[in-house]
Amino acid sequence: MDDMLRRARMNDQRRSQRPTLPACVPGLYVQHRDRGFVAHITASQFAFSTVRSMTVSVLKAYGAGQSAADTAEWLVSELLGNAVRACGDHVPLVVEVYVTGRSVQVTVHDPAADLLPHRSAVAMDSETAESGRGLGLLDLLAPGWDVVSSPVGKQIRCHIAR
Repeated sequence: MDDMLRRARMNDQRRSQRPTLPACVPGLYVQHRDRGFVAHITASQFAFSTVRSMTVSVLKAYGAGQSAADTAEWLVSELLGNAVRACGDHVPLVVEVYVTGRSVQVTVHDPAADLLPHRSAVAMDSETAESGRGLGLLDLLAPGWDVVSSPVGKQIRCHIAR
């Protein structure tokens, strides 16, 4: 019984120390999750901007360093941009960002299970290319990222060492 009370008090204390999340508005529904957040969004400039800034502030509030938070922000931006290019404007997306014991996790869900990321032939050091380097940068910043099918599409999952 004492152990249950102690755990309940610790959970209450953790909840009271959570960072403030933005209010939910059409196209942006945000919830706390353990040491992070989940954002259900409709692709828009407002939603993307809000999720990017939340990524940095929430991760730092839960103990991630500036470098990991900045990397996560870049990953969120890249994955959201790729989802819009693959699925079109106003696509419904889910973004999960949270801190674990050893890493920062970034997951972006989109509804297009059959549209998998593919690499372009653009060289990473090309001075003239305007796009095509995103997956190469993903490899450098989040080695071991993967794509997993889900009941409603696919998830792209990234792990960043803390």
